[in-house]
Amino acid sequence: MIGSQNRLRLVTLMLLLFALILVSKLYFVQIISGEAFEARAEHQYVAGINYFDRGSIFFSTKDGSIVPAANVKTGFTLSINPNLLRERQDVELIYEELNSLVPIERETFLTKAAKNNDPYEEVVKRLDQSVAEEIQGRKLPGVMVTRDRWRTYPGETMAAHAIGLIGYSGDELAGRYGLERFYESILGRDGDAVFVNFFAEIFSNIKSVVQNGESPEGDIVTSVEPSVSAFLDSELEKVTKQYSSEFTGGIVIDPHTGEIIALGLSPTFDPNFPQNAENSAIFSNRLVEDRYEMGSIMKALTYSIGLETDVISSKTTYNDPGCMTLNTKTFCNYDGKSHGTSVTMQEALNQSLNTGAAFVAGRVGNKRFSDYMLAFGLEEKTGIDLPNEGNTLVANLKTLRELELAQASFGQGIALTPINTVRALSTLANGGTLITPHLVKEIRYKIGPSKRLSYPGVEERTRVISQEASAEISRMLVEVVDRSLRFGQMSLPNYSVAAKTGTAQIAAPTGGYYSDRYLHSFFGYFPAYDPDFLVFFFTYYPKDVQYASETLTDAFFNMTKFLINYYDIPPDREAAPAAPISMN
Repeated sequence: MIGSQNRLRLVTLMLLLFALILVSKLYFVQIISGEAFEARAEHQYVAGINYFDRGSIFFSTKDGSIVPAANVKTGFTLSINPNLLRERQDVELIYEELNSLVPIERETFLTKAAKNNDPYEEVVKRLDQSVAEEIQGRKLPGVMVTRDRWRTYPGETMAAHAIGLIGYSGDELAGRYGLERFYESILGRDGDAVFVNFFAEIFSNIKSVVQNGESPEGDIVTSVEPSVSAFLDSELEKVTKQYSSEFTGGIVIDPHTGEIIALGLSPTFDPNFPQNAENSAIFSNRLVEDRYEMGSIMKALTYSIGLETDVISSKTTYNDPGCMTLNTKTFCNYDGKSHGTSVTMQEALNQSLNTGAAFVAGRVGNKRFSDYMLAFGLEEKTGIDLPNEGNTLVANLKTLRELELAQASFGQGIALTPINTVRALSTLANGGTLITPHLVKEIRYKIGPSKRLSYPGVEERTRVISQEASAEISRMLVEVVDRSLRFGQMSLPNYSVAAKTGTAQIAAPTGGYYSDRYLHSFFGYFPAYDPDFLVFFFTYYPKDVQYASETLTDAFFNMTKFLINYYDIPPDREAAPAAPISMN
């Protein structure tokens, strides 16, 4: 009796489990993958058509809503069956009728129609529904219209280097650049997934995560704000065109959290039409992959080290010789002149004197200065969620010779990626800690809850300088803007803006530097003592102009004013700044 009851319980349990599996399968088929099955069903009767699916990428607006940056669009493909187009006259008539509805290259159409033993040839892809319905209504022999799906980028060129694109490598269609590549394990879809074993598929996502460590499928939500990104792109394009630069780049970041609000390069590309690009090099992200000598914006780090180690204050004075010779090599100020025998550190920063930065490095001491510079993360990758992050070149910081350290103090002799530079400079703005720059803030899984990505908070991050040193270098950089940048003309009366320009000679491949080629850089943050944003610009080899204060100042302040107005940032000061002083 007891055995019969146990067998009955076992049978009942198996039936319940089977029912649960069936319900789970129905939920998966109808709810989770209903659209996928419907689309594949429409395709399966036509040879040569592959169903396409992929997770979406979203921008985040300032009010918290999301808009698509990359998604899958549904449309139609026009194809022909050459076997049904028997006579030349019929082919010509069909061509003329189709061409009246959608432009088709005549010779291409006739070549495809001549393949009598081929049952399927695609003629036009990505048709709108209205055109597709019109073609179907004509009921032309040998002409087919089928539903299709493809990757689309609604923002076109907006944030193209951040979003990236997909492409083929052999027969595999997957992310090749940008977020599309970095998050391939989340965005990618297995094209054969719906045809696997009925029962095995039910727990496929769970199994892949538990056994293989693979990420389940989903969508990603970025911190990129579309209006900010569009404005940044327009400023980058203006600089590139006005000064005939080889390229110009920019980043807008929250220096407290590491969230990137905008990231762009000019020239750029439209990922909807990658075939229109002149060459594939334009798809690479120079802000992350390449390295450059950044010039005088690095003086901000140098002065912060001097303040942190208490070897200088803004009022410390030195004798400016105009040029200095260390280890038998001579370097000079931008104008090659001495600026006095009692120049304060504030004046040296205002006027961007190389000898002033070298004086600070010398006071800090070779080993200690090297250690502090490296502590800003200059030797490390930032960990940004974009592919192919480049290495920096900072070997000169390890020589411990006076010459190399002096040159590094004003941004020559060491080469950094722009994103590494932005990370280091953000420590000055956020109270002294290293952030993790990132673009994605949330993953919305296809099955299961969404995941808000976590990055180290202030308590967990590496501290490089104290809050006091951060506040003081910010005050000094505010004075650079209020009194020196274009003779104080760029000062914003109601907002404190901390900023610094940089002009660096470009290294020649044969050694030494070009005498007439420069990289210009500009960074700043605001409101200076509790900033919402840090903005970075650089432009490579601008023509007929020498200093970054000429090429990038307008772009920076256009961006600054836009952000202040767009985010309705409240003023942080009322008093008018001090009277201007002259600088280069």
